[in-house]
Amino acid sequence: MQIISNRNQLTISQAEGENSELVDALVDGVRQFNFDKMGKETSEPLTVLAHNDLGKLIGGVYGRTIYKNFLIHVVWVDESARGTGLGRELMLAAEQLAVGRGCLQAQVDTLDFQAPDFYQKLGFTLAGTVPAFEGSPARYFLMKRYCDSVVR
Repeated sequence: MQIISNRNQLTISQAEGENSELVDALVDGVRQFNFDKMGKETSEPLTVLAHNDLGKLIGGVYGRTIYKNFLIHVVWVDESARGTGLGRELMLAAEQLAVGRGCLQAQVDTLDFQAPDFYQKLGFTLAGTVPAFEGSPARYFLMKRYCDSVVR
């Protein structure tokens, strides 16, 4: 670790590389704060996968459900299956599972060259944007509210 500053019995440092133990300690701190404010609820993974007839992974959706939210982390479809409706099918299956867990909305973020239009066609609305700047694409934050447990 590289020391950045020392003051009044406090050291600020930079950790080099990935350190899962430190990351876990940070996440545990945020989780405890959330529990104190919102009550205890477990974050549960939600994964929906597609494999071809040879067993090769060709797409999937991965996220987590917590506090009635479906937080979508990854949506991917292999180049060979894009444009076939597989992405839509995977998303709808994942959303139906999320609704079954009591989720009232879904959230996702995507870069401007990835899939903002895809999500909007699925009923997601733009909640916020981080504009592009040199060397970095625009980032879109989208959400979808579920009504009466119906996923379209």
